[in-house]
Amino acid sequence: MNIVLMLLPAIAWGILPLAVARVNGKPINQIFGTAIGTLIVSIVVFLIMRPSISITSFILAALAGGFWIIGQLGQYNAYRSIGVSQTMPISTGLQLIGTAFIGVLIFGEWASTNAKIFGIIGILLLIVGVSLTAKKDNKAPSNNQTRTVIMLVLTTIGFLVYNSIPRAMTSSGLAIFLPESVGMVIAVLLYIIFTRQPQVLKEKASWQSLLAGFIFSIASITYILSVRDNGVNSAFVISQLSVVLSTVGGMVFLHESKTRHELLLTIIGLILIVSGAIVTTIF
Repeated sequence: MNIVLMLLPAIAWGILPLAVARVNGKPINQIFGTAIGTLIVSIVVFLIMRPSISITSFILAALAGGFWIIGQLGQYNAYRSIGVSQTMPISTGLQLIGTAFIGVLIFGEWASTNAKIFGIIGILLLIVGVSLTAKKDNKAPSNNQTRTVIMLVLTTIGFLVYNSIPRAMTSSGLAIFLPESVGMVIAVLLYIIFTRQPQVLKEKASWQSLLAGFIFSIASITYILSVRDNGVNSAFVISQLSVVLSTVGGMVFLHESKTRHELLLTIIGLILIVSGAIVTTIF
Protein backbone atom coordinates (compact mmCIF):
# COMPACT_ATOMS: atom_id res chain seq x y z
CA MET A 1 0.00 0.00 0.00
CA ASN A 2 2.90 2.35 0.77
CA ILE A 3 4.27 1.86 -2.74
CA VAL A 4 0.86 2.62 -4.25
CA LEU A 5 0.62 5.82 -2.20
CA MET A 6 4.07 6.88 -3.43
CA LEU A 7 3.20 6.27 -7.08
CA LEU A 8 -0.33 7.74 -7.19
CA PRO A 9 0.71 11.42 -6.82
CA ALA A 10 3.24 11.04 -9.65
CA ILE A 11 0.65 9.36 -11.88
CA ALA A 12 -2.11 11.89 -11.12
CA TRP A 13 0.12 14.97 -11.46
CA GLY A 14 1.59 13.48 -14.63
CA ILE A 15 -1.87 12.96 -16.14
CA LEU A 16 -3.16 16.40 -15.09
CA PRO A 17 -1.47 18.44 -17.88
CA LEU A 18 -2.68 15.93 -20.48
CA ALA A 19 -6.28 16.13 -19.23
CA VAL A 20 -6.16 19.93 -19.19
CA ALA A 21 -4.63 20.21 -22.65
CA ARG A 22 -7.36 18.04 -24.15
CA VAL A 23 -10.09 20.45 -23.01
CA ASN A 24 -11.05 22.72 -25.90
CA GLY A 25 -10.99 25.96 -23.94
CA LYS A 26 -8.86 28.86 -22.79
CA PRO A 27 -6.58 28.75 -19.73
CA ILE A 28 -9.18 30.72 -17.76
CA ASN A 29 -11.73 27.96 -18.43
CA GLN A 30 -9.24 25.33 -17.37
CA ILE A 31 -8.15 27.06 -14.16
CA PHE A 32 -11.78 27.79 -13.17
CA GLY A 33 -12.77 24.16 -13.63
CA THR A 34 -9.69 22.94 -11.77
CA ALA A 35 -10.41 25.20 -8.79
CA ILE A 36 -14.10 24.28 -8.60
CA GLY A 37 -13.34 20.56 -8.97
CA THR A 38 -10.79 20.77 -6.17
CA LEU A 39 -13.28 22.61 -3.94
CA ILE A 40 -15.91 19.90 -4.49
CA VAL A 41 -13.51 17.12 -3.50
CA SER A 42 -12.16 19.09 -0.51
CA ILE A 43 -15.68 19.59 0.86
CA VAL A 44 -16.33 15.84 0.64
CA VAL A 45 -13.01 15.10 2.36
CA PHE A 46 -13.77 17.65 5.08
CA LEU A 47 -17.20 16.18 5.78
CA ILE A 48 -15.72 12.69 6.08
CA MET A 49 -12.51 13.47 8.00
CA ARG A 50 -13.67 16.52 10.00
CA PRO A 51 -10.13 17.87 10.56
CA SER A 52 -9.74 20.81 12.95
CA ILE A 53 -8.00 24.02 11.95
CA SER A 54 -7.66 27.47 13.51
CA ILE A 55 -8.95 30.63 11.84
CA THR A 56 -5.38 31.91 11.36
CA SER A 57 -4.29 28.67 9.69
CA PHE A 58 -7.43 28.70 7.54
CA ILE A 59 -6.61 32.19 6.26
CA LEU A 60 -2.95 31.31 5.60
CA ALA A 61 -3.92 28.13 3.76
CA ALA A 62 -6.46 30.05 1.66
CA LEU A 63 -3.74 32.56 0.81
CA ALA A 64 -1.50 29.68 -0.28
CA GLY A 65 -4.29 28.40 -2.52
CA GLY A 66 -4.64 31.84 -4.09
CA PHE A 67 -0.94 31.88 -4.97
CA TRP A 68 -1.25 28.38 -6.43
CA ILE A 69 -3.66 29.84 -8.99
CA ILE A 70 -0.93 32.23 -10.15
CA GLY A 71 1.51 29.40 -10.76
CA GLN A 72 -1.03 27.09 -12.36
CA LEU A 73 -2.40 29.79 -14.64
CA GLY A 74 1.14 30.32 -15.88
CA GLN A 75 1.44 26.61 -16.63
CA TYR A 76 -1.90 26.45 -18.41
CA ASN A 77 -0.98 29.40 -20.62
CA ALA A 78 2.37 27.77 -21.40
CA TYR A 79 0.66 24.53 -22.50
CA ARG A 80 -0.99 26.50 -25.30
CA SER A 81 2.16 28.40 -26.24
CA ILE A 82 4.95 25.82 -26.21
CA GLY A 83 3.22 22.52 -25.38
CA VAL A 84 3.05 20.25 -22.34
CA SER A 85 6.24 18.34 -23.16
CA GLN A 86 8.31 21.52 -23.00
CA THR A 87 6.39 23.35 -20.27
CA MET A 88 6.50 20.66 -17.59
CA PRO A 89 10.27 20.07 -17.39
CA ILE A 90 10.91 23.83 -17.32
CA SER A 91 8.20 24.54 -14.74
CA THR A 92 9.14 21.59 -12.52
CA GLY A 93 12.82 22.48 -12.63
CA LEU A 94 12.12 26.11 -11.73
CA GLN A 95 9.95 25.01 -8.80
CA LEU A 96 12.64 22.65 -7.50
CA ILE A 97 15.34 25.32 -7.76
CA GLY A 98 13.16 27.93 -6.04
CA THR A 99 12.04 25.53 -3.31
CA ALA A 100 15.65 24.59 -2.57
CA PHE A 101 16.68 28.24 -2.18
CA ILE A 102 13.69 29.01 0.05
CA GLY A 103 14.54 25.99 2.20
CA VAL A 104 18.06 27.32 2.72
CA LEU A 105 17.31 31.03 3.12
CA ILE A 106 14.10 30.86 5.18
CA PHE A 107 13.91 27.44 6.82
CA GLY A 108 17.62 26.93 7.52
CA GLU A 109 18.06 23.73 5.55
CA TRP A 110 21.40 22.40 4.30
CA ALA A 111 22.99 23.21 7.66
CA SER A 112 25.97 20.85 7.27
CA THR A 113 28.83 21.22 4.82
CA ASN A 114 27.91 17.99 3.03
CA ALA A 115 24.32 19.18 2.65
CA LYS A 116 25.52 22.44 1.09
CA ILE A 117 27.82 20.61 -1.33
CA PHE A 118 25.15 18.14 -2.47
CA GLY A 119 22.55 20.92 -2.55
CA ILE A 120 24.65 23.02 -4.91
CA ILE A 121 25.32 19.95 -7.09
CA GLY A 122 21.58 19.25 -7.18
CA ILE A 123 20.72 22.80 -8.22
CA LEU A 124 23.35 22.69 -10.99
CA LEU A 125 21.81 19.44 -12.25
CA LEU A 126 18.39 21.10 -12.25
CA ILE A 127 19.63 24.18 -14.13
CA VAL A 128 21.36 22.09 -16.81
CA GLY A 129 18.32 19.80 -17.07
CA VAL A 130 15.93 22.72 -17.56
CA SER A 131 18.25 24.28 -20.15
CA LEU A 132 18.41 21.05 -22.16
CA THR A 133 14.65 20.51 -22.23
CA ALA A 134 14.14 24.11 -23.41
CA LYS A 135 16.66 23.86 -26.23
CA LYS A 136 15.45 23.85 -29.84
CA ASP A 137 17.50 22.66 -32.82
CA ASN A 138 19.57 25.05 -34.94
CA LYS A 139 17.70 28.21 -34.15
CA ALA A 140 17.50 30.92 -31.56
CA PRO A 141 14.48 30.81 -29.23
CA SER A 142 11.43 32.45 -30.79
CA ASN A 143 9.87 35.52 -29.19
CA ASN A 144 6.94 33.34 -28.19
CA GLN A 145 9.19 30.82 -26.44
CA THR A 146 11.19 33.55 -24.70
CA ARG A 147 8.04 35.30 -23.46
CA THR A 148 6.60 31.99 -22.26
CA VAL A 149 9.74 31.04 -20.32
CA ILE A 150 9.84 34.50 -18.70
CA MET A 151 6.16 34.08 -17.77
CA LEU A 152 6.91 30.68 -16.23
CA VAL A 153 9.76 32.16 -14.19
CA LEU A 154 7.50 34.92 -12.85
CA THR A 155 4.44 32.77 -12.17
CA THR A 156 6.55 30.09 -10.47
CA ILE A 157 6.64 32.54 -7.56
CA GLY A 158 3.01 31.56 -7.00
CA PHE A 159 3.95 27.87 -6.64
CA LEU A 160 6.83 28.74 -4.31
CA VAL A 161 4.56 30.72 -1.97
CA TYR A 162 1.96 27.94 -2.16
CA ASN A 163 4.58 25.38 -1.10
CA SER A 164 6.19 27.58 1.55
CA ILE A 165 3.20 28.81 3.59
CA PRO A 166 2.17 25.34 4.87
CA ARG A 167 5.74 24.71 6.07
CA ALA A 168 5.43 27.69 8.41
CA MET A 169 2.04 26.58 9.79
CA THR A 170 1.21 24.35 12.74
CA SER A 171 -1.70 22.80 10.82
CA SER A 172 -0.89 20.69 7.79
CA GLY A 173 -2.05 17.75 5.72
CA LEU A 174 -5.73 17.21 5.06
CA ALA A 175 -6.66 19.99 7.51
CA ILE A 176 -5.52 22.66 5.07
CA PHE A 177 -6.95 21.05 1.92
CA LEU A 178 -10.36 22.75 2.18
CA PRO A 179 -9.08 26.27 2.96
CA GLU A 180 -6.54 26.01 0.15
CA SER A 181 -9.30 25.13 -2.31
CA VAL A 182 -11.41 28.02 -1.00
CA GLY A 183 -8.48 30.34 -1.68
CA MET A 184 -8.15 28.89 -5.18
CA VAL A 185 -11.78 29.59 -6.02
CA ILE A 186 -11.68 33.12 -4.57
CA ALA A 187 -8.53 33.91 -6.57
CA VAL A 188 -10.07 32.58 -9.78
CA LEU A 189 -13.27 34.56 -9.28
CA LEU A 190 -11.28 37.74 -8.60
CA TYR A 191 -9.27 37.10 -11.79
CA ILE A 192 -12.50 36.65 -13.76
CA ILE A 193 -13.90 39.89 -12.32
CA PHE A 194 -10.78 41.98 -12.99
CA THR A 195 -10.34 40.62 -16.51
CA ARG A 196 -14.07 41.05 -17.19
CA GLN A 197 -14.74 37.53 -18.37
CA PRO A 198 -18.03 36.60 -16.65
CA GLN A 199 -18.95 34.34 -19.60
CA VAL A 200 -16.37 31.87 -18.29
CA LEU A 201 -18.83 30.84 -15.55
CA LYS A 202 -21.27 29.33 -18.06
CA GLU A 203 -18.96 28.10 -20.83
CA LYS A 204 -18.89 24.36 -21.44
CA ALA A 205 -15.09 24.16 -21.34
CA SER A 206 -15.08 25.52 -17.78
CA TRP A 207 -17.23 22.68 -16.47
CA GLN A 208 -15.43 20.07 -18.56
CA SER A 209 -12.32 21.11 -16.65
CA LEU A 210 -13.81 19.86 -13.38
CA LEU A 211 -12.03 16.62 -14.20
CA ALA A 212 -8.70 18.41 -13.81
CA GLY A 213 -9.72 19.45 -10.30
CA PHE A 214 -10.62 15.86 -9.42
CA ILE A 215 -7.25 14.63 -10.74
CA PHE A 216 -5.37 17.35 -8.85
CA SER A 217 -7.25 16.41 -5.68
CA ILE A 218 -6.30 12.75 -6.03
CA ALA A 219 -2.66 13.78 -6.40
CA SER A 220 -2.77 16.13 -3.41
CA ILE A 221 -4.59 13.73 -1.07
CA THR A 222 -2.42 10.72 -1.92
CA TYR A 223 0.72 12.87 -1.58
CA ILE A 224 -0.35 13.96 1.92
CA LEU A 225 -0.97 10.31 2.85
CA SER A 226 2.33 9.25 1.29
CA VAL A 227 4.23 11.85 3.34
CA ARG A 228 2.55 10.46 6.46
CA ASP A 229 3.41 6.82 5.67
CA ASN A 230 6.67 7.09 3.71
CA GLY A 231 8.26 10.32 4.92
CA VAL A 232 8.73 13.65 3.16
CA ASN A 233 11.88 12.79 1.23
CA SER A 234 10.66 9.54 -0.33
CA ALA A 235 7.19 10.93 -1.09
CA PHE A 236 8.59 14.11 -2.67
CA VAL A 237 11.22 12.45 -4.85
CA ILE A 238 8.82 9.82 -6.24
CA SER A 239 6.20 12.51 -6.92
CA GLN A 240 8.68 14.27 -9.20
CA LEU A 241 8.43 11.37 -11.63
CA SER A 242 5.23 13.09 -12.76
CA VAL A 243 7.35 15.33 -14.98
CA VAL A 244 8.52 12.27 -16.92
CA LEU A 245 4.96 11.02 -17.41
CA SER A 246 3.58 14.40 -18.50
CA THR A 247 6.48 15.10 -20.86
CA VAL A 248 6.31 11.71 -22.56
CA GLY A 249 2.51 11.93 -22.58
CA GLY A 250 2.65 15.29 -24.32
CA MET A 251 4.64 13.77 -27.15
CA VAL A 252 2.69 10.50 -27.40
CA PHE A 253 -0.92 11.51 -26.70
CA LEU A 254 -0.89 15.20 -27.68
CA HIS A 255 1.39 14.57 -30.68
CA GLU A 256 3.85 17.34 -29.76
CA SER A 257 6.72 16.85 -32.18
CA LYS A 258 10.44 16.98 -31.46
CA THR A 259 13.41 16.24 -33.67
CA ARG A 260 15.56 13.25 -32.74
CA HIS A 261 18.17 15.57 -31.27
CA GLU A 262 15.57 17.54 -29.27
CA LEU A 263 14.13 14.27 -27.96
CA LEU A 264 17.58 13.14 -26.83
CA LEU A 265 18.18 16.45 -25.06
CA THR A 266 14.76 16.23 -23.41
CA ILE A 267 15.45 12.70 -22.12
CA ILE A 268 18.83 13.77 -20.73
CA GLY A 269 17.24 16.88 -19.24
CA LEU A 270 14.52 14.82 -17.51
CA ILE A 271 17.14 12.48 -16.04
CA LEU A 272 19.07 15.48 -14.71
CA ILE A 273 15.92 17.10 -13.26
CA VAL A 274 14.89 13.93 -11.42
CA SER A 275 18.51 13.41 -10.30
CA GLY A 276 18.65 17.00 -9.05
CA ALA A 277 15.44 16.45 -7.09
CA ILE A 278 16.93 13.34 -5.48
CA VAL A 279 20.23 15.01 -4.62
CA THR A 280 18.71 18.16 -3.11
CA THR A 281 16.15 16.15 -1.10
CA ILE A 282 17.89 12.96 0.03
CA PHE A 283 21.38 14.27 0.72
